[in-house]
Amino acid sequence: MPAGRLLLQTTALTKTISRNAFTAAKPDSSRPNMLRVGLAFGSTALLWALLFKQHSTDVQEYKTRNGLE
Repeated sequence: MPAGRLLLQTTALTKTISRNAFTAAKPDSSRPNMLRVGLAFGSTALLWALLFKQHSTDVQEYKTRNGLE
């Protein structure tokens, strides 16, 4: 069997196997996954809180270094 033909057969086999590994269904938007929504909003709130805290400490450090306070 020529190498080119063998390569074509293995590519077809690989496509068939990988095609069955995933489903192409759209998520149901009428029933959102509340755990994922909660994690998304919770992590966003946590990052904003850390940002404000870091900003406050940076401003305080700036003031002490420049003798403004």
